Amino acid sequence: MNKIIAIILFSCCFSNIASAQKIPKWKVTDFKQYADTANSELIVINLWATFCKPCVEELPDLIRVSEKYNGKLKMIFVSLDAEKDYPQKLNRFIKKHHFKFNAVWLDETNADYFCPAFDSTWSGSIPATLFISKKTNNRLFIESEMSADEFEQNIQSFLLDKN
Repeated sequence: MNKIIAIILFSCCFSNIASAQKIPKWKVTDFKQYADTANSELIVINLWATFCKPCVEELPDLIRVSEKYNGKLKMIFVSLDAEKDYPQKLNRFIKKHHFKFNAVWLDETNADYFCPAFDSTWSGSIPATLFISKKTNNRLFIESEMSADEFEQNIQSFLLDKN
């Protein structure tokens, strides 16, 4: 009986470790590499955190709309949660809400460094979303919550942009 309990406990611990590894740590430099190598017309980077109510409220809409443009758009959700919350709290949050999305955790603590790396105008408030056209190199940074309609309009304007 003790062996069965030990196996169950080991399995539970191992599965938590395995799920914790699903959300990678990225540095600012990883985003440039991602943008350079992504095979897509449009890259969208959403900056959010589990403690940010507007972030959490817009996530389902952003996920749903981005799935409509699969193949034309690469969407990545960047968690700005504290290091102490990575990966356990982040994994629990994603599991609780049944989110299926490409998520990474930003492994940076100096906002004076990472904010301007995403956009020179970024004050650091979230949610924030960066659109990058691979065709035209145009960029759009939005430092506020977006409705599903606003998000889709921005996607469409980038996908239709010929300049």
